[in-house]
Amino acid sequence: MTAVLPALVPVGFIIIIGFIAARTLTLEKQTLSQLAIYILSPALIASSLYRTTLSAESTVLLIAGFAITSWLVYLATQGLGKLCKLSPPVQKSLIASTLFPNTGNFGLPFITFALGEAGLERAIVCLIAAAIILFSAGPASIEGGGFLAGVRLTLKLPLIWAMLAGLILRIFAIELPWQLDKGVEMLGNASIPIALVILGMQLASTRFAVGIYEASAAVLRLLVSPLIAYFVGRYLLDMDGLDVQVLVLDLAMPTAVNTVVLVTEFGGDAPRAARTVVVSTLMSFFTLPFVLWASTNFG
Repeated sequence: MTAVLPALVPVGFIIIIGFIAARTLTLEKQTLSQLAIYILSPALIASSLYRTTLSAESTVLLIAGFAITSWLVYLATQGLGKLCKLSPPVQKSLIASTLFPNTGNFGLPFITFALGEAGLERAIVCLIAAAIILFSAGPASIEGGGFLAGVRLTLKLPLIWAMLAGLILRIFAIELPWQLDKGVEMLGNASIPIALVILGMQLASTRFAVGIYEASAAVLRLLVSPLIAYFVGRYLLDMDGLDVQVLVLDLAMPTAVNTVVLVTEFGGDAPRAARTVVVSTLMSFFTLPFVLWASTNFG
């Protein structure tokens, strides 16, 4: 509980601000979601890749573990949606709500409190991997249209080019003039609060009700996903204790706030996605201590 509160309280505060803003101001939610996807989130990724220093072996293993687990979760969720005969918008929202964990404003504080600086260093790798999947493969998986259509959609988004720019700057140790890196960093820092404001605005127009869908999506996100991550990290990739522990914990985080942004922009049931974000965040108070204990004792 002590580790969760420092992450949850600021998140809840900004969501409430967005909720109040939607009720008192005339704001375009679609405009804000486009701002987050096309400007702020690419800046966050470029800045993170430019500044971070990480072990090559741990980096490769964590990114591979995160990607493989996400792929398996995607296949499982897609199969479940077809088995339950969900409508296309609901199935898209289920995939988005299950596939994308909140590795940023929730995952980083939690892992820092739980595992210290060594855990934080690895959590930053997972944050980058999650962002790559969220804003490159994410839109394609939600909008659909086949592999080639997904590739074309992904290449239209600025995130893939922001990732390449960040990697090139880091690999060749290029220093940007006139403190341009600070400007990019400032833009990136704005992405999370804007996403939280969008969530609050969505909740202001959403009839809140917790049903089987929200509970099931939260269980998939909070318990099934980290279980898959454990087997992928421990047995498929033979990762060591701390690496696999961080991988499992990051994939046990509640649904990412940016899920609402993606669903709003690329299709799906945004109210369901917003409710799942809230439900999974509240449920994580009970599931994260258990996952932390299990990853410590069995990692």
